Amino acid sequence: MAQTTPVHPVDEVPPVRQLAAFGLQHVLAMYAGAVAVPLIVGGAMKLSPADLAYLITADLLVCGIATLIQCIGFWRFGVRLPIMQGCTFAAVSPMVLIGTTGGGLPAIYGSVIVAGLAIMLLAPVFGKLLRFFPPLVTGTVILIIGISLLPVAGNWVAGGVGSADFGAPKNIALALFVLVVVLGVQRFAPAFLSRIAVLIGIGVGLAAAVPFGFTDFEGVGDAEWVGISTPFHFGAPTFEFSAIVSMLVVALVTMTETTGDLIAVGEMTDRRIEPRSLSDGLRADGLSTVLGGVFNTFPYTAYAQNVGLVGMTRVRSRWVVATAGGILVLLGLLPKLGAVVAAVPAPVLGGAGLVMFGTVAASGLRTLTQVDFKGNNNLTVVAVSVAMGVLPVGVPTIYEKFPDWFQTVMNSGISAGCLTAIVLNLLFNHLPAKAGSAAPEPDGLAGGGTEEGVEKSREEVV
Repeated sequence: MAQTTPVHPVDEVPPVRQLAAFGLQHVLAMYAGAVAVPLIVGGAMKLSPADLAYLITADLLVCGIATLIQCIGFWRFGVRLPIMQGCTFAAVSPMVLIGTTGGGLPAIYGSVIVAGLAIMLLAPVFGKLLRFFPPLVTGTVILIIGISLLPVAGNWVAGGVGSADFGAPKNIALALFVLVVVLGVQRFAPAFLSRIAVLIGIGVGLAAAVPFGFTDFEGVGDAEWVGISTPFHFGAPTFEFSAIVSMLVVALVTMTETTGDLIAVGEMTDRRIEPRSLSDGLRADGLSTVLGGVFNTFPYTAYAQNVGLVGMTRVRSRWVVATAGGILVLLGLLPKLGAVVAAVPAPVLGGAGLVMFGTVAASGLRTLTQVDFKGNNNLTVVAVSVAMGVLPVGVPTIYEKFPDWFQTVMNSGISAGCLTAIVLNLLFNHLPAKAGSAAPEPDGLAGGGTEEGVEKSREEVV
């Protein structure tokens, strides 16, 4: 009898009911982050409530389209892994500056379109750099991604940045209740239910939040049933040199972040990223960013929030995340549905976020277990890279006296830590050791030499 080739877990198509549940779970995990960027940019530009609502629905629509491109893919666009796409926070400061200094939204969209085209052109170049991302670098970057996301979960736990009752005990109690529900379901529930532990935790938390006055459903009644985003709703794009330069720097930062996220998901799903697949994923980022500039929204990147969800639930099917992309498209076309999802209180998301984002950091530690730390400087590489990555997270104003382009790169803990890890790995493990250098200590804090698994030993080369 002929044997059928086993399907890789990434390509498996779960039953419809599981697709819907798992997909909705991914949407809830990233929704708050997805709508935050248009809210921040639109608020800084003092847009009317109607224009703000338009920005949000346009953002959700393109988030969904970008996710479908990344998960399903066509030709050389899309990494074909379970990757959620959303607006990058790295672009917030430059876009606010562009929008409030006379350029307005048309100047933002012109620079976004150019940045998207640049990402598509540079994607093959980044693909060739994959050899500089051994487990030492990828594990460090994944660890930094998780640590960088934890303050986001912390703000949600406290009630959300800017809330009147930020840090109130009731907010923290609700978040801890959701956390306990998620952990309880994951530990004691049947296999299927344990995989949607985050969704169940959010649902139970929302049900508990209603009688205590945490929720506000007024926005649901005010929202329209149908909303269609049309190209260049706010006017034809303008192309200003300074705005384009700022957004090109953002493009390099988002490409670095996306590379880390793609490698992380590749590790979690047992489908390692290759140079070609990395290029395809980055090329999809560029196309989505161009679509963002056309359809009145912003640059797009892989969302690390959902990387943690993949690791936590162990659901590796890309069709689950593609279903989440379809849900986002619906939310973008049906603003009333989007308003329902937006009514989920921040502490409820915070309780679930603590598990998801902690899972990302733990996945980085798991990758680092593949690295040899004896007789080399690998521990120094991890230590300094994590320190540089956490620095802007712990002290957000540390670089405020520096030029804008420098802040754009270094204010992102992910890009700062990633660049540091790459440079230090090249310094300690790729450059030849100086003659007569002292032998390294067993703890890996001194000396030179190459990382095991990064380069072949000298004996193998000979």
